[in-house]
Amino acid sequence: MKHIRVLLVDDHALMREGIASMLKNVEFIEVVGKVESGEEAINAAQELYPDVILMDIMMKGMTGIEATRWIKEQNNNVKIILLSGEVNQDYISLSAKVGVNGYLPKDVSREALIDAIRKVYGGEKYFSPSIMNIVFEQFYNQEADEKKPAQKSKELTTREFEVLEQVAMGKSNQEVADALFISIKTVETHKTNILSKLGLKNTAELVKYAIKNNIIEL
Repeated sequence: MKHIRVLLVDDHALMREGIASMLKNVEFIEVVGKVESGEEAINAAQELYPDVILMDIMMKGMTGIEATRWIKEQNNNVKIILLSGEVNQDYISLSAKVGVNGYLPKDVSREALIDAIRKVYGGEKYFSPSIMNIVFEQFYNQEADEKKPAQKSKELTTREFEVLEQVAMGKSNQEVADALFISIKTVETHKTNILSKLGLKNTAELVKYAIKNNIIEL
């Protein structure tokens, strides 16, 4: 098997040396460089021709996510695995957007790290079980939010809620009046009461409120 050329990027020397030590006796892996910043990683990616880059997310200066975007723009064939001491949805989402090939927590085992390197080199994606749990949790939360029924404010009467729906959909006072079989003056009175009860200033804020509370959909 061809040696997989690996570049290590971390602003802590202890972390760099620790990972290098973990990979030292793996016959199909060759650590070709160790750098301490995202900026250096961009240059090293062009000079050392690594197959796989193991890169910390949070570093001084440029983050691993920003460096990944730059490196991928220059050469999308380079495989990048991000390592993070803190695993959260924001990091995972941003990493996915810049095209990472793998994402691992820093407490990953030696066996899992080697497996990740081998798999991303072979064209697969590799995310640890803890990362996948967060991805699935985020997916199911989004699904649940989309299926939530419209929330009716307890502060509004049934008629006020109906007016709120109509106005939020962009209908004029006349159109609301025609739809609900009430006078324009009654519509205006309801609108005034709705804004007052919800602490809103104008129709634009009313629309934002309706979207946020699933009363209407974009």
